[in-house]
Amino acid sequence: MLFRLDRDAPLQTQIYDQLKASILSGDAAPGSRLPSSRALADQFAIARNTVLLAYEQLLAEGYLESRPGAGTFV
Repeated sequence: MLFRLDRDAPLQTQIYDQLKASILSGDAAPGSRLPSSRALADQFAIARNTVLLAYEQLLAEGYLESRPGAGTFV
């Protein structure tokens, strides 16, 4: 999953927007597993909490599903 992050804008919002766009466009297919919050945070050298907040917002809106011990899925 590719993201382009602009350090001048809120990172949480950018991750949220780009994930949501990927889901709505079909690039992230239903049932597909997302990278762990730790892996995504490491990839972009950002705080894990930033990724968690974006994931939590998408979970609350019904775009993602969290399966304990398995991961986060579209």
